[in-house]
Amino acid sequence: MAQAMGLKVRRSLEALQDDYMRGDKKPLEDLMRAWKGIKELPPDDPRSFFMLGGFHGEPFRGAGWGNSSYWGGYCNHGNILFPTWHRVYLVKLEAALQSIEGCGDVMLPYWDETSEASLKHGIPWALTRENFTLDGEKIPNPLRSFVFNKGITDNINGDDPNYSKPSGYETVRYPLSGLVGTRQDRARTEKHNARYPSHEENVHLLNRNVVNWLTSYIVVNGRVIPTNVKAKYAACLDAPNYTVFSNTTSAAQWNEDRAAGSAPIVPLESPHNSIHLAVGGYDVPGGPNAGDFSPIEGANGDMGENDTAGLDPIFYFHHCFVDRVFWLWQKRNGFTDHLEVMAEYPGTNSVDNQGPTPGTQPNSWLTLASPLDPFKKNEDGKERPYTSLDCINIETQLGFTYGPGSLEDQPKALLESEAAAGDSRNVIQVSGINRAPIRGSFLVTAYATIDGKRYPVGTEAVLSRWSVQYCANCQTHLEVRAFFPLHGFRAESVQAASFEVEIRTRDGVLRQGQPLAAAATAGGRNLFRVELR
Repeated sequence: MAQAMGLKVRRSLEALQDDYMRGDKKPLEDLMRAWKGIKELPPDDPRSFFMLGGFHGEPFRGAGWGNSSYWGGYCNHGNILFPTWHRVYLVKLEAALQSIEGCGDVMLPYWDETSEASLKHGIPWALTRENFTLDGEKIPNPLRSFVFNKGITDNINGDDPNYSKPSGYETVRYPLSGLVGTRQDRARTEKHNARYPSHEENVHLLNRNVVNWLTSYIVVNGRVIPTNVKAKYAACLDAPNYTVFSNTTSAAQWNEDRAAGSAPIVPLESPHNSIHLAVGGYDVPGGPNAGDFSPIEGANGDMGENDTAGLDPIFYFHHCFVDRVFWLWQKRNGFTDHLEVMAEYPGTNSVDNQGPTPGTQPNSWLTLASPLDPFKKNEDGKERPYTSLDCINIETQLGFTYGPGSLEDQPKALLESEAAAGDSRNVIQVSGINRAPIRGSFLVTAYATIDGKRYPVGTEAVLSRWSVQYCANCQTHLEVRAFFPLHGFRAESVQAASFEVEIRTRDGVLRQGQPLAAAATAGGRNLFRVELR
């Protein structure tokens, strides 16, 4: 149908793998050929993977490292431009793939993260196998990693340039560490990685971790309660408007203002963050399906840090799925041709959550007409910045659609009035978490102790950068809030339960009122608040 309409189709990567195994090898081989091609381009070529991957964070921060008004690269997180900026980013990456000789028909596939295969096995094998045979020659798999053809310098941290990477550095994923910026970093990383010499075993550990994130659950008084990323993807499809669907900042305000007893909404950015950290180096806390799987301390893959995530090829297959979920939400809620933004709401200012991106004035309001720098659109022979208005309808404006996959027939969430009698309507609300002293990404996990047993009732992944304390405009926008519904619990169990929250960082676990150990560069205690509402 889509091809008859003249639309190109982004298929699932699993579909390409299935074709390959049945003997139709060309689609997957052409994808590999295209990726090999853009990775081999000189780093100053605008189509090169180094340049495109670097727009997300390092090295192309613009004024991000030289001006304290800015923080990070061009990417938009924690604001309403998160879905649209990344949508255009994929279009530009896809155009580069198509520019490689013989690859004009290549479309970027999506990793169907909530498919039955992913829930059971984890990441598609095309993204993890060590080698691939192309044109009769066995080559390093172009989708597994990227070997830097130019070094990048972490200017933010001064004498402690954690995220500097030399030319020749190869990106890594869980359970490995990629911190090589200082002599001390390199020594720790070499010692850590020496414990994991087998690529095959590392892929097994990575997939097991991803499956745990996608499928985690707890059993309380005989009731199965999902705590997993698949459930978050499904829940975000019920977000009531684009503003709160689009990002964590707007959703946090909506959830704080919600009516008593109502469930918090889940923004698209939330499960997106979880997969970044699952691939990049964090284990999902607890749950019976985790078995005897112990956390691997010191794992620090590139997908788990905003500055380097865009330089791992898996980033684009992940974001292709995120964009597909965005399109599913649009179709489900009647927003294929227009989007609506709640003016001057949290998440609509350039300093919300992350500070302005290069080219955007501090403390300015974001709209659908805001530029999606650095991406340009040719119009009547002239270049102008892309805006969200240029990419609302992927079919009529961008000329592609998505092939079949999971979540398409996801049922609507139950109304509060339809919930089982006697179920709790409470939510654990966590607020006041200060990101400034926390180095890198981290997890916020809520626990309930019921009848003497401690349960992890939910985890919120926070995708961050190693240093945010140097951004002047970020300092009043560093609060993280998280909401954990208890609507699957029986009301009497909640009334008799006790609750606590842990923040798991690269430097250890932080509990309410405790100092942040090695990460406490801002001094004092991180006095976040935990309330039952």
